[in-house]
Amino acid sequence: MTLLRDERLAAAFDHASRSYDTLVAANPGYHAHLRRSVRRLGLPGHGQGLRLLDLGCGTGASTAALRYVLPAADITAADASAGMLRRAAAKPWADGVTFVHAPAERLAEAGVRGPFDAVFAAYLFRNVTDPDAVLTGVRGLLRPGGRLGVHEYTLRGRRADRAVWTLVCRGVVQPVATLLGDAPLYRHLWRSVLEFDTAGRFARRLGAAGFDRIRALPLPGWQTGIAHTFVARRAHDRREDA
Repeated sequence: MTLLRDERLAAAFDHASRSYDTLVAANPGYHAHLRRSVRRLGLPGHGQGLRLLDLGCGTGASTAALRYVLPAADITAADASAGMLRRAAAKPWADGVTFVHAPAERLAEAGVRGPFDAVFAAYLFRNVTDPDAVLTGVRGLLRPGGRLGVHEYTLRGRRADRAVWTLVCRGVVQPVATLLGDAPLYRHLWRSVLEFDTAGRFARRLGAAGFDRIRALPLPGWQTGIAHTFVARRAHDRREDA
């Protein structure tokens, strides 16, 4: 199958937004894993005085994880899907959370400006057409030394990991999604993971984009070998060190 991209993918997420949280709730550990990935950023205190960007916030699960771990931070949450964003913005939030309708490639057009102390992106990079360009944009939004956290399905590379992922998608996720009328999006989910970077390759991609102190950390449970947290720092260049 051809993967969904750009406007077609945003439209598929718009359609799925009404039932997205129901499917998420059926994934054991989904919210706990997001909070774990936020903690792995190692940001100080409760986030007091920090500006965070939640890139690809969806219906707000990643935003909630950021708010839970770093309740004093100022959070800008952006997504390309208007439907998903409406669901996110309709939830109760404390002050300091702002939602912006914008794809990751066109944040500046929507008024999103750095510098941010950290950028968090959950389940985003395998869905963008040009992940290297998005990483370059993210680097430009971070302050020197700012941190990037990526929470993503990136297979470890073993045949068994591909088999488990396919079993879960075909045996559980896709049948439920078909009943809900969202089969194309979840066929895309299955295929996008198989075709995206392995964990090692994505770590190398981060280095090539100007990040250092890169760590690829597995997530627990059935997702071991399937999902990882990547933590990296915007590397200083010579002009910044001068």
